[in-house]
Amino acid sequence: MKRKLLFLVTLAVVAMLAFAACSRDPDPVPPDNTGTVDPGGDETTDIVTPPVSVGEGQTVINLYAFTDELPRMIAEYVDRNPSFAERFVINPTIVATDGGAYQLALDMALAAGQVDLFAAEAAFVVRYTQGDMADFAMPYSEVGIENLAGKIASAEIAQYTVDLGTRNGEVVGLAFQHTGSALIYRRSIAQQVWGNDDPDFIRTKVGPGWNQFLAAAAELDAQDISIVSGTGDVWQAVRNTGGPWIVNGRLDIHADRMAMFDIARELHQNGWTNDAGAWDGAWFAAMSDSTPEVEEGEEPRRHRQVFSYLGPAWLINYVMAGNSGDTYGDWAIAVPPVGFNWGGTWIIPAKDMNPEAAEGIREILEWITLDASDSGLQAQWAAGTLFPSDSPTKDAVASGVVMANADGAIPFLGGQDMFDIFIPAGAYADGTLFTQYDEQINQWFLDDAVMHYARGEMTRDEALDHFRELVYDNLEIN
Repeated sequence: MKRKLLFLVTLAVVAMLAFAACSRDPDPVPPDNTGTVDPGGDETTDIVTPPVSVGEGQTVINLYAFTDELPRMIAEYVDRNPSFAERFVINPTIVATDGGAYQLALDMALAAGQVDLFAAEAAFVVRYTQGDMADFAMPYSEVGIENLAGKIASAEIAQYTVDLGTRNGEVVGLAFQHTGSALIYRRSIAQQVWGNDDPDFIRTKVGPGWNQFLAAAAELDAQDISIVSGTGDVWQAVRNTGGPWIVNGRLDIHADRMAMFDIARELHQNGWTNDAGAWDGAWFAAMSDSTPEVEEGEEPRRHRQVFSYLGPAWLINYVMAGNSGDTYGDWAIAVPPVGFNWGGTWIIPAKDMNPEAAEGIREILEWITLDASDSGLQAQWAAGTLFPSDSPTKDAVASGVVMANADGAIPFLGGQDMFDIFIPAGAYADGTLFTQYDEQINQWFLDDAVMHYARGEMTRDEALDHFRELVYDNLEIN
């Protein structure tokens, strides 16, 4: 009832904007077409419709996305296929995810039947493929993609991405990115502490399992080195293991997630991290061995060398490489203590799409998510040649065939071929563990339960009771 009430209350706030942004008018959107939505919170998020609608045809394909990544990919396809450009025009609307603004605007546009194709991020994709909004998704087979199962198998699409995009046996969304994850570690630190920086050796030092990881943390601490920047780094792996949060409509705290209480307490009380939060200044500073900046009036942050981060290829390419400074090239990747995935974007056709747009949407979906040939998006993205005007960046993609045929050696990893680790990592990621409530439940579990226990502010039972109360009071869960 609370979600339904929020939907009704915010309806008037974004209705006019959603209808305007999703108009089927084939004319290009003017450069100053921007708006603002405040989804009832403190943050105000810009909704930006890019000034360039791509294509010259009369049939509009209205696209919703939360970054410019997918619109740029589609624009590249249009540029390479003049016959497509003659028939269709892509009208993209980009809404940042801050404060839930993207989901709010997308929900309104879907309810109005004004979306043809949209993107969903791993944190909330299940809501649109299997949850409350799943009825607005159209199966790929109904768009006109034939032999879908055969194409998925022949491209060796990572199974977890298929599972997350499947509703009642029908695929309604596929990802183009592979986010199976690895341990990303400093070679020089491994040599200093253990005299060996080989990935096969490191995997035995940090795993399998968290007891081995904590033993490595103690050995690193003996030389004044933190194993990770903060406890949240470990949570990225733990949260996507075990079982789903909701089983038969009830909250279920799997033993693998319960272990986070002990892991966090060990890390915190022994001082084995820098107590940095993901995306804060100290977290970034450790990538380059630099001293984190301190705001006026703040206490100086703890600063030690950090041995590792846990994450997928995008964390390497788009976060760490640009923030590594003099440590660039000193990194490598190894199998993590447990298999997991982090992030990713799924492309979903809308049930109420313009029927005349279906053929164009089919072409886009096949090129981005299923085409494992050299001319497909994934092969060029894996090779770093998709956008020639940009600095080439190789990336892990959904197709195992593409990665197996690609050269994944990158300078940031000292020439290591990242695909040797990331291809098998996809097999350990489990898409059946996700629910539409994960984004909120994960935050409550770590911030409002585990960390209170780790800091000695609550007993384990008190922390669990507090967590359950948050879930029961705010979500429709028994």
